[in-house]
Amino acid sequence: MTTAPWRDPALTAAARVDDLLSRMTLEEKTAQLYGVWVGASTDGDGVAPLQREMTAEYDWDELITRGLGQLTRPFGTAPVDPALGAQALARAQRRIAEAGRFGIPALAHEECLAGFTTWRATAYPVPLAWGASWDAELVEEMAGAIGRDLRTVGVHQGLAPVLDVVRDPRWGRVEETIGEDPYLVGTIGAAYVRGLERAGIVATLKHFAGYASSAGARNLAPVRAGVREFADITLPPFEFALREGGARSVMAAYTDTDGVPASADPGLLTELLRGDWEFTGTVVADYFGVGFLQTQHRVADSEAGAARAALEAGLDVELPTVKCYGRPLVEAVRAGEVPEDLIDRAARRVLLQKCELGLLDEDWDPEPTGRIDLDSTANRALARRLAEESVVLLDNPDGLLPLAPDTRIAVVGPRAADALAMLGCYSFPSHVLTHHPDVPTGIEIPTVLDALRAELPDAKVTFTEGCGVDAPDTGGFEEAVARTAEADVCVAVLGDRAGLFGRGTSGEGCDVTDLRLPGVQGELLDALVATGVPVVLVLLTGRPYALGRWQGRLGAVVQAFFPGEEGGPALAGVLSGRVNPSGRLPVSVPQVPGGQPWTYLQPPLGLAGEVSNLDPTPLYAFGHGRSYTEFAWEDVEGSAPDISTDGSYDLAVTVRNTGDRAGAEVVQLYLHDPVASVTRPDVRLIGYRRVELAPGESRRVTFRFHTDLSAFTDRRGRRIVEPGDLELRLAASSAETRHTTRLHLTGPVRKLGPDRRLRCETEVS
Repeated sequence: MTTAPWRDPALTAAARVDDLLSRMTLEEKTAQLYGVWVGASTDGDGVAPLQREMTAEYDWDELITRGLGQLTRPFGTAPVDPALGAQALARAQRRIAEAGRFGIPALAHEECLAGFTTWRATAYPVPLAWGASWDAELVEEMAGAIGRDLRTVGVHQGLAPVLDVVRDPRWGRVEETIGEDPYLVGTIGAAYVRGLERAGIVATLKHFAGYASSAGARNLAPVRAGVREFADITLPPFEFALREGGARSVMAAYTDTDGVPASADPGLLTELLRGDWEFTGTVVADYFGVGFLQTQHRVADSEAGAARAALEAGLDVELPTVKCYGRPLVEAVRAGEVPEDLIDRAARRVLLQKCELGLLDEDWDPEPTGRIDLDSTANRALARRLAEESVVLLDNPDGLLPLAPDTRIAVVGPRAADALAMLGCYSFPSHVLTHHPDVPTGIEIPTVLDALRAELPDAKVTFTEGCGVDAPDTGGFEEAVARTAEADVCVAVLGDRAGLFGRGTSGEGCDVTDLRLPGVQGELLDALVATGVPVVLVLLTGRPYALGRWQGRLGAVVQAFFPGEEGGPALAGVLSGRVNPSGRLPVSVPQVPGGQPWTYLQPPLGLAGEVSNLDPTPLYAFGHGRSYTEFAWEDVEGSAPDISTDGSYDLAVTVRNTGDRAGAEVVQLYLHDPVASVTRPDVRLIGYRRVELAPGESRRVTFRFHTDLSAFTDRRGRRIVEPGDLELRLAASSAETRHTTRLHLTGPVRKLGPDRRLRCETEVS
């Protein structure tokens, strides 16, 4: 085989793969379409729901004689030393290559939602914290570091980012999302993809599409999104990540929309994705998603039927392990029940990707080179920067923060002294190590308590937990109140415990009925406030919680969304004043626990009004955040307000730091469409720019708005730009407009294609 055309790197990838496919048997082609999850247990408490039923028996030595498409999570299944794991993966790859006729290794994939999900790797802030930073460049830098670490140990594909737009904050996986606005999700998500892809890792967009719109905020529930909601809110982040990021893989969602499961939807996976968007990469199943077509959705009556439905739709790879795409599929092809050209189509896509990655080359070498350090000093510095930028100061009405360096501080709360309070459910310590209690964390994770004591060495700091995260026991309240009464200030550190399938208060399968703080934490906060000692509320959560009950009663409110291994020092820096908070909310914070689902992207009927006694207005709006300095917005200037429906408009503002310390302002641009042919959100984000300024410094921020950004899906399903009036609003949040500019669009209705402009370009001078 060494002289065969498919081994010749001088030929095009297409020519090489065509030659290879012509030489492969049906069994060898189907073997490229599934993964194997070596070492995954089907017993014990840590098994995912339905995992036992969806895992087929196989003989490893016999299986790999046909080749193998993917290796599932060789590092992320159990604790393994990174250097030893890299050597073990290299040995497994050599065995796979030697066992098959063609010597082709598997493609190894891992989770990398908030860092490489493996032991002793850096645990970065979760995606909701990326959104809170409003710093796409820093997210791209972080993703590049994650990608380099993956490549170092022999991994090829990362299952990230999550591009679901939050539609109901009760959903457990909110922590995995970037926020409730498609423009913010799209721009930050595309930056992550760029970083991962430039490091040579195949980025996998998930969950395509609609997963976060599940009914009742339940994990893996039906989606009841309308056509326009799906087109204008759900899909744009995926367009961003494909067109601007260059993602090479997409993961089909578990859910069904209007009765059609995503994994069996040719309109979604082929007509839209490959037709309209010209995607040429691979579509992979969410774990067990192909089998779910038979067992959960009941749109197939057999494993072979599920395989056919998925392949016809355009789903190429079954993950995490072989079930439907193995023997049942081969037998169905032999029986004439499944066309072999469906296997050829999918196998061609998989092999083209392997060719791009160098896995078809004769000089392919799986051996790791160089020293392996997955939690380097540079990684930790990146994690610290992102954690610091993501902390949101929600309120500080009387300037209680920063804390005095020699004050008496009562630190209270179940999240203050727990390192896992910093981490989301897809971090390795939360995701895997909870099932290995004797294994150390493997990375240093300072708690808020330890970091605050280090940050303020002259302060007198006491600590008591007060209560558990979600336990009903109030027995610790008395001591918490006593410690608070003796202090000058109380720092109440409350929030979530990340977990899986009901084992946490946030995370996959950890959905909630309302947005009350978990357990008795709300009652603990009431007791602390009742002492009369000023209380600083610090929240470490995976979703927003309703805080209206304490409006006007707290000295300050600080929000952090699982800020990663450096989150403790970042929060301590904000409390001490070493760090000037610059985070802005990627999700609204509600007044009351009920009234969900609700996001800021509401048409007029979704806003507060006299026809209902229920007011959904959030306590803190999307985009909100305070600073320890002040910013003036001056000299707003725009071009001519009359533009055609295919024209553009420049809007500029000077931002000046009028305070006495350095800080960062986030200038946000929103669109308001007064009259349209279908109802539109009252305002929606179309641009933003984070601007860092020294005391007294000013910068000129210019937004270049193109009318494509005003487009929406009309009654006929077309994406159009309509003539008429528009408003551009420069704002500090979706509810805090600083300046309004009125435009008038002239000319005909314009239909847009897939090459439409997605981004509002910005310049800073």
